[in-house]
Amino acid sequence: MTTGLKIVVVGGFGVGKTTMVRSVSEIRPLSTEETMTQAGLGIDDASGVQTKSTTTVAFDFGRISLNDQMVLYLFGAPGQERFWFLWDRLFSGTLGAVVLVDVRRLADSWYAIDRLEHHGMPFIVARNNFDEPAHPLEKIREALDLSDDVPLIDCDARQRDSSKAVLIALVNHLHALSSARGVTR
Repeated sequence: MTTGLKIVVVGGFGVGKTTMVRSVSEIRPLSTEETMTQAGLGIDDASGVQTKSTTTVAFDFGRISLNDQMVLYLFGAPGQERFWFLWDRLFSGTLGAVVLVDVRRLADSWYAIDRLEHHGMPFIVARNNFDEPAHPLEKIREALDLSDDVPLIDCDARQRDSSKAVLIALVNHLHALSSARGVTR
């Protein structure tokens, strides 16, 4: 019998969620990307990502076999505000989440963090480095008002090894939280 473990990647529009799922999935990911049209003008804020031509309209899905018995299911959530209603459904049955952030659009991360905290879901934050980082991670932590117990790491979602490192950091965080709960009982 195979055990499925579910992780969700959330964040603002254009931060690299689809790219992360694609870079790390062992299967060809299911993607609900559609071409952006004139109909989205004035609805979707594309500042900072003007060259983006497609967008996720439901979710992305990837898979990683951890061993013969355990499979990690990876869901990438849509980033635009008009699709946020899907997030609560995606969170159902999820072990934890990755909040992917782009420092060019840092304010887009607040909703994701708020929703995860609302659900009491453990998460880590990964700064997706499209370019050389301009600010140290502690400035990002301060700007996002993250508590010290939330891991904050760098990544490049285009790189498989970097995306894997993010997922490993999340699993380590989940394990540490589980161990701490066991100690306090």
